[in-house]
Amino acid sequence: MNNIQPILLVEDDQVDVMTVQRSFKKLGVLNELLVVHDGEQALEYLRNPEQGLPAIILLDINMPKMNGHECLKHLKEHPVFRNIPVMMLTSSKERQDVDRCFDLGISGYILKPVDYEQFLDAIQVLKPYWTQRS
Repeated sequence: MNNIQPILLVEDDQVDVMTVQRSFKKLGVLNELLVVHDGEQALEYLRNPEQGLPAIILLDINMPKMNGHECLKHLKEHPVFRNIPVMMLTSSKERQDVDRCFDLGISGYILKPVDYEQFLDAIQVLKPYWTQRS
């Protein structure tokens, strides 16, 4: 039986999804990467009692239906979900976005670098949340 918690990626850009998948594979991450494409789908996934809670949520800001700020607000207001670490993984460098996310209780803010090698370096801050091949 697999006791490794999954990692939930909330991202609408398929290229970014593939970049995260490729990075996790290269880094030997054993956690299952679950992907949903907006905040509504993330909350729907989390509300399913058959699903285990993720080790961490990687959340983009700019998405259709429910953006990352709205999703984060719902997560942090929920008694069960509020303790799941949420890391923003976004291209927004806007000071107001960064400040709002920290005000809402994120664990960290990672800017998506354009360069793949830079992305590999940036995503290393997630190591405490994943299980890695030895």
